[in-house]
Amino acid sequence: MIHSTAIIDPKARIEESVQIGAYAIIESGASIERDCKIGEHAQICGSVEIGKETSIGRGSIIGSEPQDTSFDPSNQSGVKIGEKNNIRELTTIHRGTEKGGWTQLGNENFLMTGSHVGHDVKMGDRNTIANNCLLGGHVIIGTGTFLGGGAVFHQFVHLGDLCLAQGNSTITKDIPPYCTASQKNRLIGLNTIGLRRAGMNPTTRSEIKKLYRAVFFSKIPFREALNKINDEKLDKEALKMLEALKKPSLKGICFPKIQ
Repeated sequence: MIHSTAIIDPKARIEESVQIGAYAIIESGASIERDCKIGEHAQICGSVEIGKETSIGRGSIIGSEPQDTSFDPSNQSGVKIGEKNNIRELTTIHRGTEKGGWTQLGNENFLMTGSHVGHDVKMGDRNTIANNCLLGGHVIIGTGTFLGGGAVFHQFVHLGDLCLAQGNSTITKDIPPYCTASQKNRLIGLNTIGLRRAGMNPTTRSEIKKLYRAVFFSKIPFREALNKINDEKLDKEALKMLEALKKPSLKGICFPKIQ
């Protein structure tokens, strides 16, 4: 199960069922759970925890130092990856910047070839990150998002549950839950297909659509429109969107183009 050319530090903790390909490097501090696959030439650097049944593609580098000019290399930090993630070849995931800090991925995420996850990113479950996506440091990603190929995301932005970013987008502000973004920080509607695939019922989808139009296409100022929404009448899915709009990151929120 472990190729003879792989270089594995004896202090790494690796379950017996793990498969490790040719010329892979596993450093001290790594912890790899059962039924994982580490591809050829992959590198697991330092404190990296990998949950069961996760696949790390060829040439991927997990846990290397963050691209932060103020980073102190003596800080002990790492990467935590949940279960059943599919991380394809040439992906890079950097460790946290602060002492004891972690870059974190949940379960069942699919990171396609050449994607980059910057330091201190917090990612939920079942996200699809397409080829050559670039996630800057401290980005927070919900659950069930789809980020198109070549899209780039500025540090500290929040990407809400079931949101979608089209390929080659440039995103420097938050994408609210359930919304679709394109080009540079432009909302172009709701991720209606994603909502249906997630099993969201028609009543909830209709409520989210009404909320979207009420806040983004109101004739009164945006903040005033938000405050007029009666959150007691919203179900939990729509309420999640409203809360994200009321409490965005410091980067602000993507908006639709108002005709």
